[in-house]
Amino acid sequence: MNPISDMKLPPGLESLVDLALDLRWTVRETTDKVWELLDADAWEKTKNPYLILQNVSRSRLEEMALDESLQEEIRWWKEQRHRLLNEPGWFEKQHYDVRSIAYFSMEFGLCEALPIYSGGLGILAGDHLKTASDLGVPIAGVGLLYQQGYFRQILGRDGMQIEAFPFNDPATLPLEPVLKEDGGRLRIKISLPGRPLYLRVWKANVCRVNLYLLDSNEPLNSPWDRGITANLYAPGEELRLIQEIVLGIGGWQALKAMGIEPEVCHLNEGHAAFVVLVRAYSFMQEFGCSLQEALWATRAGNIFTVHTPGTGGFDLFNPELVRKYANYYADQIGMHYMDLIAMGKGIWEEGGEPFAPALLALKGCNFVNGVSRLHGQVCKRIFQSHYPRWPEREVPVGYVTNGVHIPTWDSPASQRLWIKGCKIDSGNYYLDYTEEKISKLCDEDIWRFRAEGRRDLVEYVRKRHARQLQERGASPQAVKAAKHVLNPDILTIGFARRATAYKRTNFLLKDEARLIRILTNQERPVQLVMASKAHPGDTFGKAMVKQMANFAMRPDISDKVVFLEDYDIDLSQHLQPGVDLWINTPRRPNEACGTSGMKVLASGGLNLSTLDGWWDEAYDMQVGWSIGDYQEHSESDWDDREAELLYRMLEEQVIPMFYDRNEKGIPAAWVARVRASMAGLTPRYSSSRMMREYVQNAYQPAAESYRRRKADGASLARELAKWQERLDENWKSLRFGRLIVDKENESWHFQVEVYLGDVSPEDVHVELYADPLRGTEHGERQDETVRIVMDRRDPIAGAVNVFWYYANVSANRPAEDYTPRVVPYHPEAFVPKEVAHILWLR
Repeated sequence: MNPISDMKLPPGLESLVDLALDLRWTVRETTDKVWELLDADAWEKTKNPYLILQNVSRSRLEEMALDESLQEEIRWWKEQRHRLLNEPGWFEKQHYDVRSIAYFSMEFGLCEALPIYSGGLGILAGDHLKTASDLGVPIAGVGLLYQQGYFRQILGRDGMQIEAFPFNDPATLPLEPVLKEDGGRLRIKISLPGRPLYLRVWKANVCRVNLYLLDSNEPLNSPWDRGITANLYAPGEELRLIQEIVLGIGGWQALKAMGIEPEVCHLNEGHAAFVVLVRAYSFMQEFGCSLQEALWATRAGNIFTVHTPGTGGFDLFNPELVRKYANYYADQIGMHYMDLIAMGKGIWEEGGEPFAPALLALKGCNFVNGVSRLHGQVCKRIFQSHYPRWPEREVPVGYVTNGVHIPTWDSPASQRLWIKGCKIDSGNYYLDYTEEKISKLCDEDIWRFRAEGRRDLVEYVRKRHARQLQERGASPQAVKAAKHVLNPDILTIGFARRATAYKRTNFLLKDEARLIRILTNQERPVQLVMASKAHPGDTFGKAMVKQMANFAMRPDISDKVVFLEDYDIDLSQHLQPGVDLWINTPRRPNEACGTSGMKVLASGGLNLSTLDGWWDEAYDMQVGWSIGDYQEHSESDWDDREAELLYRMLEEQVIPMFYDRNEKGIPAAWVARVRASMAGLTPRYSSSRMMREYVQNAYQPAAESYRRRKADGASLARELAKWQERLDENWKSLRFGRLIVDKENESWHFQVEVYLGDVSPEDVHVELYADPLRGTEHGERQDETVRIVMDRRDPIAGAVNVFWYYANVSANRPAEDYTPRVVPYHPEAFVPKEVAHILWLR
């Protein structure tokens, strides 16, 4: 079934099969030399070890088996992989106890050899799996195998983006088909209206963890159904909906068929929301309980990570279309299809209530997080309407700031510097980027390594730029000139991202004449490397790409400005480590996190960005530069004002600092920022820190909560379902009576009369609440919300289920700041996540 699994390789090369299939090692120069030695041309064009090994001749293999340098590379890699597979990882050493985690994502960006990603969401998912492997976290990825994946970008002669959709032939991808115990191929069958859908299952290996991919291109399916997984983010509402059904329902069934029983399901965005339903249905079948009881049990083990900065970014489906597919599943689960649809409905559009899978995920996951501190606050605002009368700050959404898998994105030069700074044996590939000794490196070492990174980038840009011109049919003179663009000794700026309105991708070109003056300054020259891709349907984004490409084509700056087409993983792995300055200009607060700027940290690049996403929490004047004022702006001229700030900052601060050299020719102030950024930000924005936070704050608590609710035949889940039912039926009978406030010494003494009606006093808490005394400003920490559980005293004589509740609080603020309220209470419930009732005195 696998074209290379049975390949008989010459002695010493046997490990090449494992190496070709292990996507953990998609790191610059980790195993590059192996594949370059076998077929340098194929490696440069495809970055696909699996394809190279399939096509290399027997004579070439036998020849290379005698090459001692190749043998040494393979031995080094085998040792590293053996250590990673056999030694306990961080997860095991810390004695965490989560048996299995399923990580669902619509895209995964692991390497160029498996092109099933479009941008940041997929890159983050790929880094998540690599980090899980490094730390030994028991995660299984679940996604879709696209026949075409995302588009590849070509530029026309006029600079306009042209899309190409190359076919992903599974036979040439680093994948293995998943087999059943009897040796046959595993196929998953799910039901669509009037027909079954068969899904093939493929496995991609990421060293200690696996990624499972579902593929509808199965001959047993109809031609239309075979195309369900043809494209990443398929065009057309119905195809997109079916893809999400396949990811959630098919993904869960595939795991079950392979004997994988996740305690925790992590939904990377709302695309996989249907796993909430199929997991609950599976629990119903196992424990013989109702849907509500099953949801109470399984919700505890579900995690939903939101990457969208606004409601407009969520997938929205017509309820009538959803009804077509909901009927079948609603009948199976034992609910009315309208109740199923209602689980994903919310008033986010004028005059309609579309079905939003993100809302289904919100309601079906107890742990919900944004991907930066600012984005967590934005998400609270987004989901506020689903927790009516609860303060925005209490909306149950937290945050785990994204991080990047540093070994994937740093450079060989930076790895050597970290080894030297942290005094780590160079044979140990797994560097500890949390070491602070990097801050003690001398200026000469840091400046020398930055020069090496810049030179490496210039060489890469020249090569790639010449190749893209040649493939475009440019003249021999133009191709020759491309081999001499840029200068490895001048300030190099990187500016690359997806072309879309909120990212203001062409922001640096707001005043082209001024930018040209900056670039062509004879005393302090600057060079610029750009890349960008726009969604095929985004005409505004395409116009920005065209503007950037045409700017780079200007004859007067063509040696200082390069636009590289087809922004991909390989380009990013060379671009970010080589630039001196990374610029990012999203319109606050639309960048949920943004990880491109994190990728420059370990290699000594500095950031200049608007205060959005991760930079809102990371910025300090010692580590980089910012534009903006921690506020959101809708003024029509705000873009112009921020562009003016950007140009002025470059002219007056950034460029002078880079060229202000001491007697040794070193820009000491610049190097000081590089040192501070590397030492302070690299560990904070690594995916290792991110993964540790997920394990400690989400995975472990979720697994423990799920186990408690599942134990003893799901007795706790049944109890919680009855508790909710009682509250739903009787909440309206609650009311407040008298409030008495006295001042005693330096304390306010509150007592409030509460009529509980038909609600048991054990089912609620009466709280004294006050907003924080001051809000967040300039990133400062705000005062804590005051929530004091009031003491219940004896019942009021002559009344039924009426009590006085008491609390004392410091009189350092007015008594009017405090308000009594009644909220649901159960020691095992997440309030208001699972039950959002609330009653205020006023």
